[in-house]
Amino acid sequence: MHIFAIANQKGGVGKTTTAVNLSAALAARGQRTLLIDLDPQGNATMGSGIDKRGLEKSVYHLLVGLAGMKEVCVGCEAGYDVLPANRDLAGAEVEMVELERREMRLKDALAAHVDDYDFVLIDCPPSLSMLTLNGLCAAHGVIIPMQCEYYALEGLSDLVNTIKKVHANLNRDLKVIGLLRVMFDGRATLGHQVSAELEQHFGDKVFKTIVPRNVRLAEAPSYGIPGVLYDKSSKGAQAYLDFADEMLERVHTL
Repeated sequence: MHIFAIANQKGGVGKTTTAVNLSAALAARGQRTLLIDLDPQGNATMGSGIDKRGLEKSVYHLLVGLAGMKEVCVGCEAGYDVLPANRDLAGAEVEMVELERREMRLKDALAAHVDDYDFVLIDCPPSLSMLTLNGLCAAHGVIIPMQCEYYALEGLSDLVNTIKKVHANLNRDLKVIGLLRVMFDGRATLGHQVSAELEQHFGDKVFKTIVPRNVRLAEAPSYGIPGVLYDKSSKGAQAYLDFADEMLERVHTL
C-alpha cells in the first residue's frame, strides 16, 4: 500500500482537485484507492459526490477513537473509497491534543488495512495543523501540487522544511515524491520561467505531467463528480489520467 499526502501550505493551489482526480484516475486504472479528506471544509468529500452534511460518521470519529475505518469508509461512484470530512473535524484539533500518540492517530488507524488498498491519498488542509501532521506521519511521501507563480516558490521552501522536520522527528519514511505543476497557463511567460526554475532546482522530482488551467476541472465539483469523469476528453482530465500513469511508473522506483 502506497500512502501519499497531497500537501501545500498555500491555499488555492489545486490540492483537492489533485486529490480527487488522481483518486478517480487511479481507480480508472484498476487500482484499489482510498481518499482521506483531512480538511474540515470537506471539499474532497463533496467533490467525490458525498454529502458532507448527511454523514453519520466522519474521519473525525476515526481520529478521536469513536469509530473504526469500516464504519467511516464510504464508496463513491467514481470507484474509490473515501474517509469523508465535515465541520466536525475542526473539533478534532483541540480534542487530539489530550490523546496518546496524537500525531499517529491516522497512521495507527490505517495499519490494520494495509492489504485493502493499492493507494491511499490524503488531502491535507492548507495549514500546518495537527491534522496535516497526522497526514504527514501516516504517509510514505508527499505530492506537492503547485502553481508556477513567484509566490509559490516562497511557500515551497517552507513546505520542504516542514517535511524535513517531520522526517527527522516523527516519520523516517517521509520524503518528497514529486512536484506537480497545476493550473498551468501556457500563455504566461512567468509560468514557463518558474517551471524551468523548478526543473533546474528539483530535477526529476518534478513530474513530467503538467495540468493546464481548465474550466471543465473547475466545473466538476459543483456536480459532485471528479473532472476525469465529468468530461474525460478535456485537457485537464487527460492530464490527470497521464499523471496516474506517471505515478504508477514512479512507485516502482521508490
